[in-house]
Amino acid sequence: SQQGCDPFAQTQRSKLQHRRARINQQINKEMRMRAGAENLFRATSNHKVKETVALELSYVNSNLQLLKEELEELNSSVDVYQNESESISVPMIPLGLKETKELDLLVPLKDFISEHYGEEGVLYEKEIKEFMELRQAMRTPSRNEAGLELLMEYYNQLYFFDSRFFPPTKSLGVFFHWFVYDSLTGVPSHQRALAFEKGSVLFNIGALHTQIGARQDRVSLPGLNQAIDAFQKAAGAFNYLKENFSNAPSLDMSAASLNMLVRLMVAQVQECVFEKMTFLRAQHDFLTRLQLAQEAAKVEDVYSLVHQTMTQAHVKDYVPFSWTTMVHVKSEHFKALSHYFAAIALCDCPVASDAELPEHEKAFLQFHVTMPEGPSLRLLLQDPEERRKLGKAHLKKAIMKHEEAMRIHGLCKILRKMDILQEVLSFAHKRSLSKYSEIDHEEDFFETGDAPDIHPKTHQKPEIKPPNFSQVKVTDLFHRLGPLSVFSAKNKWYPVRRVHLMRGEKGFGFTLRGDSPVLIAGVILGGCAAEAGLKEGDYIISVNGKDCRWSKHAEVVQLLKSVGEEGVEIGVITLQGSEGQKTVDKKSAAMSSGSGMLKSNKENNRKSLMNSKSASTLLVWSKKSKRSKKSTYGVPFTAVGDNEAMY
Repeated sequence: SQQGCDPFAQTQRSKLQHRRARINQQINKEMRMRAGAENLFRATSNHKVKETVALELSYVNSNLQLLKEELEELNSSVDVYQNESESISVPMIPLGLKETKELDLLVPLKDFISEHYGEEGVLYEKEIKEFMELRQAMRTPSRNEAGLELLMEYYNQLYFFDSRFFPPTKSLGVFFHWFVYDSLTGVPSHQRALAFEKGSVLFNIGALHTQIGARQDRVSLPGLNQAIDAFQKAAGAFNYLKENFSNAPSLDMSAASLNMLVRLMVAQVQECVFEKMTFLRAQHDFLTRLQLAQEAAKVEDVYSLVHQTMTQAHVKDYVPFSWTTMVHVKSEHFKALSHYFAAIALCDCPVASDAELPEHEKAFLQFHVTMPEGPSLRLLLQDPEERRKLGKAHLKKAIMKHEEAMRIHGLCKILRKMDILQEVLSFAHKRSLSKYSEIDHEEDFFETGDAPDIHPKTHQKPEIKPPNFSQVKVTDLFHRLGPLSVFSAKNKWYPVRRVHLMRGEKGFGFTLRGDSPVLIAGVILGGCAAEAGLKEGDYIISVNGKDCRWSKHAEVVQLLKSVGEEGVEIGVITLQGSEGQKTVDKKSAAMSSGSGMLKSNKENNRKSLMNSKSASTLLVWSKKSKRSKKSTYGVPFTAVGDNEAMY
């Protein structure tokens, strides 16, 4: 079975999680004290008591403030998840995983099995324990492919779990507790809705991708490609969550927050694309330098958008200040780089030959957001002095932006501790300064103009890659309860009837249809089946004590045909509210409805899945997926063709 990683191994990350859990406990305690004090304050009319309680409240509130600040500092521990290589890469922002309490499902599930399925709950202890072990392992996934598979396996298993144990009208009475990274409260959220559990697992799939992306060594092409892939998949997970879940119970899963996370991931992909371009375009020619300047402008463009999103009213309260600052620093830093590369293109590259001129002119025409003042393009490109002038204007702007990036960086205590970022900013600033002094002539009397901004353009547009749930195959742990088309939480049936059936001259006197379970589609008046009390719409679940819930049509027929004169005992059930001919249509209908979790067809082409339309409180699912024809639950009758036969 799948294993989580050892939560007690004292890695940087687990130390962080222990501290986070401790602070969360303290916050909970303070919140309880605050609630108690507020109640007392409202209830008492004694002036002296009111004064004491008011004092205690202010003390509790300041304590809470300090705890939240400490939690925020932990939650934005960007450095814990970076790679350990010596080389310099700008740090990326990873997300911490949501944490959840252990859950004991033994009693509620055994009770549900005996009450709803009419079976001995104790016979399913092995399956329940296996499910609980999977959930336990999923709490501490390792930071690699195996960890992702573990989360996916649990997420897929929840589909079956939902169909088996969560009826639309009644709650299982189990609370799912998840702690939120939400630095606004740091308070745990809990819900009875299984959708909250699914959403939180999906959030962790995205968060784990961000950690895998942040730890890649981005000084090599393979490392860069892996980082790009990880951040694209993180964006896909957060986007899927945003599109498929609504009414999120915690702020970090609200649409506004998820939208911000998707944009942040896309920006981190764009930054990796820029780094990739600096690798691939090692040539120092004019066109390559222009391309790099435009790539840098694109990175600035996407980080500006993220910064805007992070500072919106309903988002800024719970985004760690260090994230907002880092994103702001990066947008200024990349703007500076775009002007630096523009200057290098103009000052360090030889003037275009007649053959190169048309191509250079075309590239330069689309390079600036507005055309630079001064001579015509052709003249500018062919006159070294004009090129130096414009290059100097670009460098002046680059230096201003480097200084702005360093100023903003200095405002954040957490970022000031990050030497790598400091080093990157300082190196880029010095590089622009030395270039400026190299091209600055003492006899320059002209006023250095204002260089226009560079038009953003990328050669690799980031993709948002949705999770591919079908890559992790799972089988229903509670398979023994019978085919989901009938034996699900939303169906109800009358208790099993044991019917003793004799074969008459004309056979048993009924027609059978379908597989797993086989349905009695018709009963002949006055025949043996009618006499024994069998009804149209009954499902055969056993023949002479042999369980037939999963049996194919031919297997049940074989069992019936081998019956001697003593007759046969058949176990049947009737779905409530579906007696009579209606059942035949209902079975097809039952097959196309299940429990509302999955949407894309891609994830639904697994044999073992069925579909669903029901929505729980946190879900508003829309697109319906097609049910695959080959299903372990037996094919809907329309697909069976005419296999109805008389026995």
